Amino acid sequence: MKLSVIIPALNEADSIKRAVETSLALSPHEVIVADGGSTDDTVAIARRLDCRVVECRRGRAVQQNAGAAVSTGDVLLFLHADAWLVPEARQQIERTLASPKIPGGAFQHRINAKGLLFRLVEAGDSLRVCSTRIAYGDQGIFLRREVFEALGGFPKVRLMEDVRMMKSLREYGRLALLPGPLHVSARRWKKHGAIRQTIRNWCLLTAEHLGIHPDRLANFYIPHSHPVKQPRK
Repeated sequence: MKLSVIIPALNEADSIKRAVETSLALSPHEVIVADGGSTDDTVAIARRLDCRVVECRRGRAVQQNAGAAVSTGDVLLFLHADAWLVPEARQQIERTLASPKIPGGAFQHRINAKGLLFRLVEAGDSLRVCSTRIAYGDQGIFLRREVFEALGGFPKVRLMEDVRMMKSLREYGRLALLPGPLHVSARRWKKHGAIRQTIRNWCLLTAEHLGIHPDRLANFYIPHSHPVKQPRK
């Protein structure tokens, strides 16, 4: 398996080093950072690491498609910059894709914070994947290249490109949920509150299901990435 790890990033100077180094621990064919116009040191840090940096327009779908376009692996793994997998994840992917009936999958994630509430969020996310076959991007979506190309890449929308991709993927077979775990920063839940964040995700998913275009929903979405600190005058 030639595994290409693609990491979309925007102002992720605090996270990109760990994201790339833990991706390299998977013994991939390549690691690609697709930067969407960072104004911090994200690109400079990434260029010092053993990875390829692609600079493109901002937008997770745009960035992931740009990274995929220059990749040469036969399996594409999309990882958010604030997430990281255990090395065993590679073997999990290989075993799973040994079945030609499975087009791709995602991972059970582990929020990097203590507390029962976070464990309930994790369990709920796994239940969502098993019951609806919809994985979010923060669960480390991976796809066979031929399937990704047949789908036309991620839909060019401002939000919920992962949800739309998952719905289209149903036609190609069963989505696998692997044990991982995929570790993810707790920053979004800590910033907005675990319950509020979960309810907001449900509301967005319901609205998209009812036919509201993701570009409209993006106007109500607050990015959870860290803002760039401005120097004091």
